[in-house]
Amino acid sequence: MYEVRLQKFLAECGVGSRRKMEQFIKEGRVRVNGQVVTELGRKINPEVDKVEVNRRPVRAAPKGIVVLNKPRGVVSTLSDPEGRPTVAQFLTKHYASYFPVGRLDYDSTGLMILTNDGEMAERLMHPRYGFERVYEARVEGSVSQAVLDKLHSGVRLSDGMVQADAAVLRSDEKTTWVQVTIKEGRNRVVRRVFEKLGHAVMKLKRTTYGPFKIGRLQVGQARVMTLKEYIQVRRKVMTFQPEAEESKARTRSEASRHETTGTRPALKRARDGEGREDRDVARPKARPSSRPASSRPQQKGGRSTRPTRKSPPRRRG
Repeated sequence: MYEVRLQKFLAECGVGSRRKMEQFIKEGRVRVNGQVVTELGRKINPEVDKVEVNRRPVRAAPKGIVVLNKPRGVVSTLSDPEGRPTVAQFLTKHYASYFPVGRLDYDSTGLMILTNDGEMAERLMHPRYGFERVYEARVEGSVSQAVLDKLHSGVRLSDGMVQADAAVLRSDEKTTWVQVTIKEGRNRVVRRVFEKLGHAVMKLKRTTYGPFKIGRLQVGQARVMTLKEYIQVRRKVMTFQPEAEESKARTRSEASRHETTGTRPALKRARDGEGREDRDVARPKARPSSRPASSRPQQKGGRSTRPTRKSPPRRRG
């Protein structure tokens, strides 16, 4: 059951900002299932609970996704205290409750996801899942294989290690276009990594975020996903398992299968010595002799002490 804080739900429905909704709650202007709510920590289930503001029912807007190719010089928030352009200007009134998933640098362009699906957005941004972000960066100088290897092994920044996969797309005498794949969304992380390696970033464009791709969307264009597209991409996000979790799941599945069948992998059996025991059991044992011990040959000085049998005397004709 998906629950959300009351003020967040009202903000997502377009009633007003979250701060304004908090004020409404304190003033007793919000009701849930007919009861006045004045506590800010109250959570509701949008699919079950009935919410009213000033005795008018508030219904959740249909969930959806808008993909945007953010231009350079636009802030990836809905409002900016400095008065700079924001991504909100690309949303019509019908999508006023949509918010950006993560951020993209002011000087960067490319894919941004805006949605009113809080559960999906939280999963996309959570570092535990590590959804891949793919960027195309134009950097100063010629990028060597040693730099690419360094990115793969990891670069230490002030806020920790950063690992990325990179490949050279094309280059000229002074600059290089590099495709960078990274699984985290720290502030200006791609720019900071290349600066640490001596290659300042001149242009940066995000092309992929998890299952979302920018495709042919032009700079400054926004597109609303169809309901079918939304359902498909949401299923991919909500069922996604990071590599470590997939590996653990396979291990658990294999262990469960072997417990059920009563078998274990050959390597595990060998480590436990079972393979040697199996071979010992399978090796046929020597059959005991039926002759008495006294009649068995004795070894002395390396020669057999078995009595020799004399040949019978040859008869003369």
